[in-house]
Amino acid sequence: MFEKSAFDRELRKLDAFAEAGYFLGLHIRFTSPVMSFTTYNQAWTDHYTNNGYVLRDPMTAWGFCTTGSTRWSNKKIPDPFGIFKEAARFGLRHGVTISCGPIRSRTIASVARADREFTDAEIDEIEVLVRRLHDMTEPPQRLTKAQIEALRCIADGDRHAAAAAKLGISESALKARLTSARDRLMARTTAEAIQRAKDYGLL
Repeated sequence: MFEKSAFDRELRKLDAFAEAGYFLGLHIRFTSPVMSFTTYNQAWTDHYTNNGYVLRDPMTAWGFCTTGSTRWSNKKIPDPFGIFKEAARFGLRHGVTISCGPIRSRTIASVARADREFTDAEIDEIEVLVRRLHDMTEPPQRLTKAQIEALRCIADGDRHAAAAAKLGISESALKARLTSARDRLMARTTAEAIQRAKDYGLL
């Protein structure tokens, strides 16, 4: 069961390493992560987005091709579009990328500094932390029958009152089922929970 408070505590630990910010994409499926977080400066984030760098980012390609960790300064990683040089202009001069999990549910994290390279010990700590965050957000393998029924009614277009009547429960009980489904699926809204349940083959 996903525990947001415990997850948030672990996530905050990344800040201690990421002097120039980080990106974390958890359980990337069909090119979209279950959850993602970015703390890079806004100027770089806007520049990266506006130029569509995600499609040319050498660390994105590396993260989907292998698992483990690597510094951005690794000369074996090609950067034909000069994205590392661009990142450095925005203060992201040194970085490390971590990739873990199966290809169908890959987690990729990049952590940056402006002042120096990451030490081997720091990279080991970051990798352990990213793997822990990956494990904490593992998508569920199943939902309860009650959660599925509640989500299915809303997915079919029923309003809360109609869905509750159809299931023979109170409206508050329906809302409780939807809330538990959202929590289990780590979704912010019921619509997002329905989509994730469909993506995971649970609905």
